[in-house]
Amino acid sequence: MDWGTELWDQFDVLERHTQWGLDLLDRYVKFVKERTEVEQAYAKQLRSLVKKYLPKRPIKDDPESKFSQQQSFVQILQEVNDFAGQRELVAENLGVRVCLELTKYSQEIKQERKMHFQEGRRAQQQLENGFKQLEHSKRKFERDCREAEKAAQTAERLDQDINATKADVEKAKQQAHLRSHMAEESKNEYAAQLQRFNRDQAHFYFSQMPQIFDKLQDMDERRAARLGAGYGLLSAAELQVVPIIAKCLEGMKVAADAVDPKNDSQVLIELHKSGFARPGDVEFEDFSQPMNRAPSDSSLGTPSDGRPELRGSGRSRAMRWPFGKKNKPRPPPLSPLGGPLPSALPNGPPSPRSGRDPLAILSEISKSVKPRLATLRSLRGSRGTVVTEDFSHLPPEQQRKRLQQQLEERSRELQKEVDQREALKKMKDVYEKTPQMGDPASLEPRITETLSNIERLKLEVQKYEAWLAEAESRVLSNKGDSLGRPARPPDPPASAPPEGSSDSSTSQDNKESSGEPGPEEGQDAPIYTEFEEDFEEEPASPIGHCVAIYHFEGSSEGTISMAEGEGLSLMEEDKGDGWTRVRRKEGGEGYVPTSYLRVSLN
Repeated sequence: MDWGTELWDQFDVLERHTQWGLDLLDRYVKFVKERTEVEQAYAKQLRSLVKKYLPKRPIKDDPESKFSQQQSFVQILQEVNDFAGQRELVAENLGVRVCLELTKYSQEIKQERKMHFQEGRRAQQQLENGFKQLEHSKRKFERDCREAEKAAQTAERLDQDINATKADVEKAKQQAHLRSHMAEESKNEYAAQLQRFNRDQAHFYFSQMPQIFDKLQDMDERRAARLGAGYGLLSAAELQVVPIIAKCLEGMKVAADAVDPKNDSQVLIELHKSGFARPGDVEFEDFSQPMNRAPSDSSLGTPSDGRPELRGSGRSRAMRWPFGKKNKPRPPPLSPLGGPLPSALPNGPPSPRSGRDPLAILSEISKSVKPRLATLRSLRGSRGTVVTEDFSHLPPEQQRKRLQQQLEERSRELQKEVDQREALKKMKDVYEKTPQMGDPASLEPRITETLSNIERLKLEVQKYEAWLAEAESRVLSNKGDSLGRPARPPDPPASAPPEGSSDSSTSQDNKESSGEPGPEEGQDAPIYTEFEEDFEEEPASPIGHCVAIYHFEGSSEGTISMAEGEGLSLMEEDKGDGWTRVRRKEGGEGYVPTSYLRVSLN
């Protein structure tokens, strides 16, 4: 069934129907265009949301990026950003494949429809003109017939009238004959016009208009099919991104499952582990002894040899220094480069052997709580810390990690410069063998610059290796683990070490980690970290053994000499100042640099 046969008389209906189809196509294009704008706005808002919550700092500078929770959140944001990209892709596909193409197709269909209806209206106009001509010839035939009949009646009446002349009768007969001839011609013209009109009308209704209606039907069906395909593109654009959106959602699920609380706890330890030993107990300060001081056996006195002595009621005890069982002074603490710290220099606090008043000695002993307070302050953090090149402002563990990072970076830069030097040498050889390719002398500045960079980087690598070895030695000594071979042995102190400098160095380390100002470090450094009421000397047993890996001349007070490879008994571990107390097999006990030893604990 087609429109030309069934709807041959519904020209206006077909015109309205085809116009409605084009309007529907335009409405759908407008709908898709607004849908595209919605998708674009949605994607833009998603991207703005992701940008708002993404970390602002680079990953390598953001310690929070090491936690699985933060990594999962960043991954979710990235998946949301990819999801927004898929929404933009949907908008782009709809805009190109639906809006642009259907808009162009709608314009073509409108032109085609206009052409078909113009052709139909021309055919209708031609048929109407033919009908008008038929009506005109019909009226003319009717008029000529009446005129001929009237002329015939007039001629017959004059022919019967006796009073009429012969001339009048002849004239009337001629007029009647003329009118009759004109009526016959009008009849023939009317018959011909009628035949022509019937032929045109049959052509119009059975051939011309059905063809136009069939063309309109084909056009409308093509428009409907194209509109249906446009409906399908709406879902196809969504189905095209469904796999990638599913991957985004799966990525979000994987990110959620990747949260590892135990690992985050370990990461927090690695990031903020200081490597310091826990502070010991705060000592009891007995202020009653100075008050009870009297010229008797229970008073504090200073013997003739200058050593302070505490005499109790009934018996005298030899002083046992708080850092060990033997009455031996601890050497000064070592700096990261092997030299003594400022607190151990000659202008530091004097030794308790200096013969000062016992009240002054007890006053200095009362200051032993300061390193513990510094340690507590370091737990809370500090402000205004001066950043040093060897990262000595950081806790030992963090210092070791930062030095390791710097060493790796310098090693990579050094390898890059070495590779560049080799490449320049090869290029120079090629230029020397083939002068037309280039001037070998032009490469000399670059080669010189590369060699200079290599030398500079080698010195920096050696510097960071030395600092790293000292930092690792410090970390391992705090843990009590076995120490490895240092990069180079530290220099022993040139002056006699003051007694109690071990505690002074401990206080100094705590002050450095807590970021306290420097003046207190040299003035208020405590002499002892512990002060026991029992001053009686007791025998000590070794806590391990060690082997000297370097020769050491114990020329300072409180130190002993040792030969390379000599086995020693470990009497006291390093307290963080770089010195360890040992005992020789043939007798003799004292302090030696920790970095000179290979230690094994019992």
